[in-house]
Amino acid sequence: MTILQICQWLNDSPLGTSIRESDFSFALIETTHVLGITLMAGTVAILDLRLLGLMLRQDEVSDVAGQVLPLTVAGFVLMVISGSLLFWSEAAKMYLNPAFRFKLVLMLAAGLNPLIFHRTVYRKVASWDLAQPTPAAAKTAAVVSLALWTGIIVSGRAIAYFH
Repeated sequence: MTILQICQWLNDSPLGTSIRESDFSFALIETTHVLGITLMAGTVAILDLRLLGLMLRQDEVSDVAGQVLPLTVAGFVLMVISGSLLFWSEAAKMYLNPAFRFKLVLMLAAGLNPLIFHRTVYRKVASWDLAQPTPAAAKTAAVVSLALWTGIIVSGRAIAYFH
């Protein structure tokens, strides 16, 4: 079975059809998806802007990270569940959509960025927590993060315009 056939099966399933044809389900799920993205990207942006020294300079990076992480996780969970349901309802269409494919690539990179950040520069956060300026590697991770999340949001909106 090819990926396209799997997407067609998801698309034609009772759940996919139900979401797509409902007067309220798709709109409710899409709204939840936007709220999840807003929560996730917003909290990520707070930490990124702290790393860049553009806000919360008096707060330790580790404190800011600790405070926003639960909200980031909540946004991520909302985003993944609602995004999966949206994909399920239009899987065959999404498979062929270049904006959707680009969004997936950006999401993969956005997932790797914090993984690399936490396994490298953040391991020594105790030594630079309040340092001014923040280490260049941390600033680079922040800029990359902001760029990736901007790209994810823009490409997500572009999905509607590619048929």
